[in-house]
Parts: sequence; C-alpha cells; structure tokens
Amino acid sequence: MSPATKRLLPYLSLVCATLLWSSSFIALKVAFRVYDPMVVIFGRLFVATLFILIVLKPLRNLRFRKGDLKYLVFMGLCEPGLYFLFEATALEYTSASQAGMITGTLPLIVGIAAWIFLKETLNIRTILGFMLALVGIALLSGSSEITANAPDPLFGNFMEFLAMVAATGYIISLKKLSDRYSSLFLTTFQAFFGTLFYFPILFLPTTQSPTVMNPLSAFAIVYLGVFVTFGAYGSYNYGVSQVPASQATAFINLIPVFTVIMGVLILDDRLTMIQYGAVAVVFTGIYLSQTKQKPALVTGIPTAGAGDSS
Repeated sequence: MSPATKRLLPYLSLVCATLLWSSSFIALKVAFRVYDPMVVIFGRLFVATLFILIVLKPLRNLRFRKGDLKYLVFMGLCEPGLYFLFEATALEYTSASQAGMITGTLPLIVGIAAWIFLKETLNIRTILGFMLALVGIALLSGSSEITANAPDPLFGNFMEFLAMVAATGYIISLKKLSDRYSSLFLTTFQAFFGTLFYFPILFLPTTQSPTVMNPLSAFAIVYLGVFVTFGAYGSYNYGVSQVPASQATAFINLIPVFTVIMGVLILDDRLTMIQYGAVAVVFTGIYLSQTKQKPALVTGIPTAGAGDSS
C-alpha cells in the first residue's frame, strides 16, 4: 500500500461509515413496505445478536460492573429502545430524505444536553446554529407535500426529532461508560438489550405478524443487522483511530446529504424548491455550530469549540 493510499484510507473509511448509516433509512423504508415496523426492528436486532454469537465469539459473555447496570439499562432504553420506536414511526409518515436531514441536528442537541447535564462549555455559535437548524426543520416540515413516501411529514419529522432526543440520552450515557467499556462491548450490549426489549412487542395486537416471505425486504433486515450495525461501526472506529476525533465527528454531517441523494435515486423521493431552501437553512445551522470563535462568555459560561461538546 502506497503512503498516499495509507493516508487516504481513514477518510475513505469514515465516508463508508456515513454511507452505511445513511443507507439504513432506505433499507428501513424497503423493509416497511412488506413487514410491520416492529417486526423489522426486532429482526434487525436479532440478526445482530446472531452475528455476535456466531462470528464475534469473544463478545458472547458480557461482563460489567454492578454499579454500571443502571447506566447500561438507561443507554439501552434510549437506544435502541425508544430511538427505534420513534424512528420506525417517523419513517411510516415521512420520507427517508426528510428523516435523514433531521439527523443532522444530533450533534447540536448533544452539545446542548452536554452543557446542561455534564456542565460542558458551550459555544454561542452552537446555540445560534441549533436555533437556525430548528427553523430549517420547521420550514422543511411545514412545506412538505403529502406523498406516498410521506403521508404525514409533519408528524413523521417530529417523531424523527424525538428519535434524535433519545439518541442524545444514549450519547450522554455513553460518555459516562466509554472510559470503562469498549465501543464494541457497548454495541453488543445494545444488540442483546434491544432483542429482549422488542421481543414482547411482537405479541401485541397492534403488531402484524409476517404472512409472506419477500426476499428484498428480508435482505434489508439482514443488511441492517450486520452491515449497518457492525460495518458502519468498524469503518468509523478505524477512522477515529487514525485521525483526530474532531475531524471524524465532522463526517457525521454527511449523513443527511447521502440520505437525500439515496432517497431521490432509490425511493424516488422529491423535495420542493422551498424544501431545498429549508435544507440549506439546516446545513447553515449545522455549519455555524461546527465553526470556532474567539473565547467569550455565553450567559456566564466560557465557550469552547463545538467539537468539544458533541
């Protein structure tokens, strides 16, 4: 491998991770066309669990400190528990493109939550960027047209926003646990916890049991369980190990871009001109939150770069 290729490989890995995460919205939409969303989510987590048991044998035995159990359970409740509940509902009512756009607000929400709960410093531009992104989301949702892929985009986009709130709870708890457990261990715990969490939901009257075998939708579930869960993780983990964390985090902002492109090309999603303007507003807010400024005081709190709190 040439030196130039070796230098480029971490960045290609980060792009690969964001592509895989972006494709999860498309795969979920494909699977939801045939199977009940709760069946799809359970299947995704069950496949991930089987993958761990069969392939990743060293991770079959989860060991953790008793005092950490409450934090691990809270993490699991936030994600995959509530996160997938909200996201599954969101993708029933809004398009993959719009849902993907809303994921771009996650670093901003995490920054606000870290300031509130972890007493981390907050940049004035993060606050302004967060507010601007919310305006963009409101504009994106309010100008949405009802289509087959988005029968109720306003409600669906709100559910996706709640999914980002749940993901924030996961990330905040992860900050507390990541110094004692590896990311792969925590991913494994999530897979097991999520399988147990969603198994009883399969028997609720509101959950429709599978009646047909659709190869494409079934493959989408396997793809979500193996490639998205572990492929994206492996690629992102390698990238983070080779480049500064702040640079790696910036690649997450590519997820909305890739999701919109995939949604248009694969699912035939369509955005209006007003919505494209709303997308620009959201990206402006995200960009604003990622830029640094000279030290100042925000309501008495010293500022820091956005990368320090996301």
